[in-house]
Amino acid sequence: MSPGRLRAPTAGQAAGFDRFAIRERGVPEPALMENAGRQAALIVQHLFGQGPVVALVGSGNNGGDALVCLRALAAWGRPVSAVTVGKRPDPDPVLHGWNLPTVECDPAGGDGAPWRRVLEQADVVVDGMLGTGIRGAPRAGYAAAIEAANRARGALVALDTPSGVNGTTGEVPGASIRASLTIAFGWPKLGTLLYPGRGRCGRIVAVEIGFPPEGGREGEEWAELVTSGWAAERLPRRPPVTHKNAVGTLAVVAGSAMPGAAVLAARAALRAGAGLVRVCSSRLTGDAIAEVPEAVFVDAADPEALREAILASDAVAAGPGLGTGDEAAGQLEAVLAASGERPFLADADALTLLARGVAGGISALAAPGALVTPHPGEMSRLTGRTVAEIQADRIGTVRDFAATHGVVTLLKGVPSLVADPDGRLLVSTTEHTSALAVAGLGDVLTGAAGSFLAQGAGPAEACGLALHVTGRAVAESGRGASLTPSDVVEGMRTEDPYLPNTNLPFPFITFDQSAPR
Repeated sequence: MSPGRLRAPTAGQAAGFDRFAIRERGVPEPALMENAGRQAALIVQHLFGQGPVVALVGSGNNGGDALVCLRALAAWGRPVSAVTVGKRPDPDPVLHGWNLPTVECDPAGGDGAPWRRVLEQADVVVDGMLGTGIRGAPRAGYAAAIEAANRARGALVALDTPSGVNGTTGEVPGASIRASLTIAFGWPKLGTLLYPGRGRCGRIVAVEIGFPPEGGREGEEWAELVTSGWAAERLPRRPPVTHKNAVGTLAVVAGSAMPGAAVLAARAALRAGAGLVRVCSSRLTGDAIAEVPEAVFVDAADPEALREAILASDAVAAGPGLGTGDEAAGQLEAVLAASGERPFLADADALTLLARGVAGGISALAAPGALVTPHPGEMSRLTGRTVAEIQADRIGTVRDFAATHGVVTLLKGVPSLVADPDGRLLVSTTEHTSALAVAGLGDVLTGAAGSFLAQGAGPAEACGLALHVTGRAVAESGRGASLTPSDVVEGMRTEDPYLPNTNLPFPFITFDQSAPR
């Protein structure tokens, strides 16, 4: 598997690929279960190396994975027990003759029921009940086991998907496991990367278990994860001998409504690698732009100067602090008229103006290099849907908008999502922190994405790269709630973007994402 090609299937896509691997590629189903359970056991032993391990064992393949995990740990000397939740064959062929201590989950039993006492004594509880297949709320027996597991003192490890979390949408319609670690088989499932499900997963580690290459996938495109490996394969490369006009020139069309927005966007564009940045804005912004001595100031009130600046640039990013009055609307119309087929990014106030129909509205952006980067509030103005409706179906919203308007769309959030008109979906993997809740980070993202556009990246790739370099700067800052957008700009790096995927000492790890902070 290429480090730059990591996908996140829905529950249905994952199940379909299981069938493809078994029926079309001849991978024995027991081999997949053995690999899954054994990899999980290795991770459990490494991270939680002491004390009794108890698995909640469901009736399907997820329960089989859990039993293999227990069997391996027992062979290595760990005390283990199984709590069965659902029907299992007796004797269970998965155990290969091992006689593991087993007790049945009886929801009617009181607090002193044997299965509850077993859970209370565990140092590690492995959730192997429902996996990716759940669609509605767990039934009463499973719900009782979930609630008891959540109250247990031991570390809670979910296999593939925490029981109760929808592996496609991330919905949590009833009781759900609150894991400290989720071990995903093959790939992290899409629903585990989306809230509220993401909040139930803790750290997510995906492991390779012997699946064939993904060439047999059918139907809807699998979501693609923006990781360090993804970024390393797509970052623009400079030749050894070059000059500022050959490595990407960007025009940032901003305004005096929020001069700091123009400053942040310009600084981020330069830090992301643009050779030259022109800030086209009101003279009221000129003093603020002096904080970015590397940038060239262009008076946007001068129509000819504005037009020449656009024509001399490789890409345009419009919106930071632009304002929404008549003057800003006229400038946006002039910029769009001059930009022609140049890659064009619309954000912030530019989106508000386009939502009002200025310059022909969003349809005016329907060009191969165009992209929009709304947050949920701006998407609400663009679509007429409420923020609550958008947040309830973020993937459907971003895909529908991109397809309807023919424009690459980045919907900001946790995680941020990027969709192109053909249905491709990128999922950012670096943003699971409340430190992002600060004004100005959107302007940093605009500058970075515009910079990558100017350097020749396609609009979807520009969004993904911008999300990665800014997200990594946030993660590496260690500043928590004290983080500022300026900290992010200073922490952005485009050199050596391929970081080790994990600190776990196993070659079968394909993805490792820390718990949300």
